[in-house]
Amino acid sequence: MAFPLPLALSLSLGLLAAPAHAAPPKKETAPAPAAAPAPTTPEEKLAAMKINIAAAVAAGKKASFFCANCHGEDGNSKYPEVPNLAGQNPAYLLEQIRKFGSGQRKDEFMQGLIKVLSDDERVQISLFYSESKVVPGNADAALVRRGQDTFGKLCVRCHGEDARGNEKIARLAGQQKEYLIRSITRYRDKTGERIDPLMQIATAPLTNDDIKAVAAYLTTKR
Repeated sequence: MAFPLPLALSLSLGLLAAPAHAAPPKKETAPAPAAAPAPTTPEEKLAAMKINIAAAVAAGKKASFFCANCHGEDGNSKYPEVPNLAGQNPAYLLEQIRKFGSGQRKDEFMQGLIKVLSDDERVQISLFYSESKVVPGNADAALVRRGQDTFGKLCVRCHGEDARGNEKIARLAGQQKEYLIRSITRYRDKTGERIDPLMQIATAPLTNDDIKAVAAYLTTKR
């Protein structure tokens, strides 16, 4: 049966039109951002653990129980010839741990202990000691003044005015006096395991008395 043109046109358009009850078109959602890759290198782990440093420090204290026999429970050494670790830059400590573990730094006792540590434990121990407060030593006042003058001339450029070093250079402030004397003498005499041209240049003009004075000054600093 034929329909009048207006009715036929209406029916045709009605077939093409969406029903009144049809659901609205779905909105496109942006894809979820990809998860950041888990840290893998010691340096990446160090940066990640700094975000929740309290937990890392607590874990580091637990993991460092065997270090306490020599370096003290809080990183302040029990022995004058053993260095304080308290207050050191965590990146510097982590690098020294790596060197002992790889054999780049030679110490049979240290190498044996460090090899049993996981990468996470090495980072946690570094953070634990870096957050500990160093306990300065005592020294003769006149010797301290002489040492301060010598330090200002030869050492401040690298170790800083406060002698606290940085990520690559050791903190010397508050360090054990006997350990400092032995280490500086070895650099001067080129008898130590660690070879550093800048340290050899800086220590070359020092007499034994100069070294004792610099050590006296540094051990009293906070």
